[in-house]
Amino acid sequence: NGWFARELAHHGHRGSYLGVDFSLPLLQEAESQPQGFSATFQQVDLTALESETFNFQSSSFDLVTAFAVLHHIPSVEIRLGILKTVHQLLKPDGLFIHSNWQFLNSEKLTTRIQDWSKADLSVENVDPNDYLLDWRSGGKGLRYVHHFDETELQELANESGFKIKDVFYSDGETGNLGLYQIWSK
Repeated sequence: NGWFARELAHHGHRGSYLGVDFSLPLLQEAESQPQGFSATFQQVDLTALESETFNFQSSSFDLVTAFAVLHHIPSVEIRLGILKTVHQLLKPDGLFIHSNWQFLNSEKLTTRIQDWSKADLSVENVDPNDYLLDWRSGGKGLRYVHHFDETELQELANESGFKIKDVFYSDGETGNLGLYQIWSK
């Protein structure tokens, strides 16, 4: 919805900014940016990233962020493809900062775990640490979430050519509902 771009603008960032999302309503909301802040937004399906047509070239970004994104991407292969693409898009000294939801650290949120049959799937159709959550936001809804741990993220970093620079936990009342990592190219 453009929140991160508005925060950057508020803190004085004046470089270019590209935001991508699959949701047109969120992209439309993102268009309202402070005057003088150069932000562009584009609809992108990250699960088909390799086939997307972009208006930029490889190695053109200093920083790529993915806050609360990767844990909604199904399958190791698709996640790894996205990470390899991010690696290609970064300049040689570029950084990739991402956060991943740690909902298993919340007793309240673990009560939202649903059986895969509610999405016409079985446990054989999904990867280990994949979950289906009841996500009631103004009605009924189901949400796919993969639960990452530090070991799995280290493996993905290695396989996609990154080095992990920093790891920390934040968010929520207990300060551990988000696993944040900074990767370098």
